[in-house]
Amino acid sequence: MLRLGFAKPGSWASFWAILTLVGLATRAAHKADVGGESTGTSINHSQMLLQRLQELLRQGNASDVVVRVQAAGTDEVRVFHAHRLLLGLHSELFRELLSNQSEVVLQEPRDCAAVFDKFIRYLYCGELTVLLAQAIPLHKLATKYGVASLQRGVADYMRAHLAGGAGPAVGWYHYAVSTGDDALRESCLQFLAWNLSAVAGSAEWGAVSPELLAQLLRRSDLVLQDELELFHALEAWLGRARPPPAVAERALRAIRYPMIPPAQLFQLQARSAALARHGPAVADLLLQAYQFHAASPLHYAKFFDVNGSAFLPRNYLAPSWGAPWVINNPARDDRSTSFQTQLGPSGHDSGRRVTWNVLFSPRWLPVSLRPVYADAAGTALPLARPEDGRPRLVVTPASSGGDAAGVSFQKTVLVGARQHGRLLVRHAYSFHQSSEEAGDFLAHADLQRRNSEYLVENALHLHLIIKPVYHTLIRTPK
Repeated sequence: MLRLGFAKPGSWASFWAILTLVGLATRAAHKADVGGESTGTSINHSQMLLQRLQELLRQGNASDVVVRVQAAGTDEVRVFHAHRLLLGLHSELFRELLSNQSEVVLQEPRDCAAVFDKFIRYLYCGELTVLLAQAIPLHKLATKYGVASLQRGVADYMRAHLAGGAGPAVGWYHYAVSTGDDALRESCLQFLAWNLSAVAGSAEWGAVSPELLAQLLRRSDLVLQDELELFHALEAWLGRARPPPAVAERALRAIRYPMIPPAQLFQLQARSAALARHGPAVADLLLQAYQFHAASPLHYAKFFDVNGSAFLPRNYLAPSWGAPWVINNPARDDRSTSFQTQLGPSGHDSGRRVTWNVLFSPRWLPVSLRPVYADAAGTALPLARPEDGRPRLVVTPASSGGDAAGVSFQKTVLVGARQHGRLLVRHAYSFHQSSEEAGDFLAHADLQRRNSEYLVENALHLHLIIKPVYHTLIRTPK
C-alpha cells in the first residue's frame, strides 16, 4: 500500500545539477582525432561519475524528493533524500508517484525495507552487492517498481548460485512460481532434479510443496543413488508434511517400483510406515514390479506395456548403473576407461553385465578427420588442429553381444563436483544407442582455464550412466 504526502515541489536546481554530472561523462567520452589518427582515443572517467552519484545520494545534495520507507507492522521508518530525475529514469512507477509530489511514504515488507538502501543505490550507480538472503527482497522491489535490469540481474544471480549449490533452491522455486518467473522456476526445478540426493538430505526438503514434489516425481532425470533412496526421501516428506491421503497416495504411485530389487520390495512392505498406511493404493504397482522381476524382460514385454515411465530408470549413481570418472588436467591429452553395468533392472538380468569403453579427448575432431575404430579404449585419436578445441566423449559397448532383444541403452554423462561427500551436478548430457558420441558435450567449456566452472581443482568430474530402455514387442489386446 502506498501513502502519499504533500509538500512543495522541488526546484529545477537539482535537475541542472544532475545534468551537469551527465555532461561530465559526455565530455569525458569525447574522442580526439589529433594528428590524422585513424581512430580516436577514448578518455573514460565513468568511475568518477559513479563516485559523484554515490556522494549525491549519500549527502542528499540538491535533493528534490524525500522517500520514507516504513517496514510493515513496525514504526521503523528509513528516510532517503533523492532526486526525482534519477528515480524516474529507472522506474515508471516512481515517475508517476513523484510527478507532482516531493515526499512519498512507502510501506514495504520488512525484508524489502531492510534492503531498500541497496535498491536506491542501484538506481543511482547501476550496481550493488547481493547476499543470498537479500535476493528475493531485491527481486520483489525490482518487480514492484518495474526496474527490469535489476530484476534480470537478481534472477541471473539466483540461477548462478543455484549452479554453485549455494542457493536455497526450494524457497526460490516457490518464489518463482508466485511471481510467474518461468525462467527462474525452470532453473530451480532443474537444479533440484539433478541434485535431489543433496536436497532430500537437507532442511529444505521439509519445505517442498505437494505441487513441487509432484513435479519432481514425474521426472526421469532425477539424480540419486537408486529408486529406493527416492522412496525413503518421499517417506520422510510424508512424515513431516502430513498431507491428505489423496496427495500421499498420488506421490507413492509415482515411485518406479520395478526399479527396486525384489528383496528390497519385501523389506519395504514389511517395514514401511507409508506402505502400512497406504498399501492398498499401490498394491497393483507392487504386483506389477514382482511380475517384472520374475520373468525375463523379453517374455514380460510380450504381454505387458513396458513403454511407461515405471520401467524407465532415472539417473542412478549406484555401481550397477554406471561409474564415476575423475580426469585430472583434462586439457592435456586423451583418456580412456571402461566399466560394467547390469544389463537391465529386472531380477532376471541381475547377473548379466555389459562392458562399456569410454574415450575422452579435449579436442573435438570434424567428421572428416575421425578415425574408424573397433575398440575405442585401445585406439588413439590422431593429432587434432588447435582450432578444433571442443571436447569429445565417445561411449561404446565392448561387444555387440551384450545387447538383448527389446532393449536399447540411453547414455547420460553428468558433469559436476563433489562437495561435502555429495555429487553436485552442474551439467548433464544424454544420447541414445543410435549415437556413440555426446554431440554437444562441453561445447562451451574452456578446459584451459583453471577457474573454469567445469573444473574442480583442475579436474573434470564425470559420472557415466547407462539406462536400459525396454520396448514392447507384442501388444496383447485388452
